[in-house]
Amino acid sequence: MTHETAHETTYETAHGNSPLLAALAAATDDRIIFDLAGIEARYASLVRELPGVAVRFAMKACPVDEVLACLAAAGAGVDAAGPNEIVQAIRAGVPVDRIHYGNTVKSDRNIADAHRLGIGLFATDCLEDVRAIAEHAPGARVFCRLATDGEGALWGLSHKYGCSAADAVAVMEAARRAGLTPAGLSVHVGSQQMTADAWRTAFDRLADVLTALARRGMSLDHVNMGGGLPALGYLDHRGQQLDPPLDKIFVVVREGMRRCREIAGAGLDFVVEPGRYLVADHGAIRAHVARLTVRHGLDGQPRRWLYLSCGKFNGLYEMDALQYRLVFPTHRDAAGVPAVVAGPSCDSDDAYSHEHGLVQVPEAVVSGDPVWVLSCGAYAISYMTRGFNGFSPLPYTWIRGEDSGPDDQRPRLPERVR
Repeated sequence: MTHETAHETTYETAHGNSPLLAALAAATDDRIIFDLAGIEARYASLVRELPGVAVRFAMKACPVDEVLACLAAAGAGVDAAGPNEIVQAIRAGVPVDRIHYGNTVKSDRNIADAHRLGIGLFATDCLEDVRAIAEHAPGARVFCRLATDGEGALWGLSHKYGCSAADAVAVMEAARRAGLTPAGLSVHVGSQQMTADAWRTAFDRLADVLTALARRGMSLDHVNMGGGLPALGYLDHRGQQLDPPLDKIFVVVREGMRRCREIAGAGLDFVVEPGRYLVADHGAIRAHVARLTVRHGLDGQPRRWLYLSCGKFNGLYEMDALQYRLVFPTHRDAAGVPAVVAGPSCDSDDAYSHEHGLVQVPEAVVSGDPVWVLSCGAYAISYMTRGFNGFSPLPYTWIRGEDSGPDDQRPRLPERVR
């Protein structure tokens, strides 16, 4: 079995003759396709695993109106990173009381704009931010983000956000003095977290701070467990299947919730902020082959390069850390040859790893042959450039069962909040 054929078998065994595969087969031009029914099913699976937990979709993973609307209809809210995301979420039908400002980095104007839009819950992680929230969103509720080390995740997210346990206690005390409501704590264990132990360690930190706050007479109303829940359809940068232990992760999360409630009381609520977990495996790109080439390097050795019509700057931004599954629908039984997969731009970063990321591709592919890029529904739209090097952003469409959206939609640039 070729590497490429193995990719197809794994995905199609899981998805069968899915509407998403059918939509890819029907597409004649490059585009990204989102399966709304698949996203809704993943949301339903999450709330079964974590009953009673409020879901706030990390909309940066897929800022598409139709995705926001379908999740809102199912009961989800939004974790927004700024006023422009808040405006988009409200326009897409997300109730404002299900939107929180989850970014700890915000200017005075950001805070004031969000407050004017009706946002009443803000993330924070430092005293300076607390003072700004008190001034520009008086009476708001705040939750403090604790630092984590990000170990075990593809993207650790361990430096820019979050504070120590001691800082968190000081932040919450300052919030109370400033007339804000110290409402909660949050953590984020890193994006595409591959270990259950990361959540166990995060709950240890949460338990310590909850205990310290309780001694000071502060009773919080919620814990935000952040994002990090992994998608299932990725390959690592060497092309090996990533196999996140989801069952173990959910067991650890449920146990951590019980532990926190033992400290803070049965009235403690919980929030989770999934992004890629909900959308990654239910978005796919129909692209095409630009060229399969052979070039000799300085060492004299030949190397094949497969250039695709999309890459790092128009749909596959995370190709430096993982591989997306590729399907070549017109060459399903063809013998494979190892090649470096790269995007179309004149930028050397627009490629998989040159050393360890070789992919088996059909030797007979020619320019124009279709390629399906699977499990790329997370961050494909949000990281797409306006047209780097002259290569246009991919249009998108959506399906839900036999229904589908218009096929000429382009990612929209955010409108400035006025």
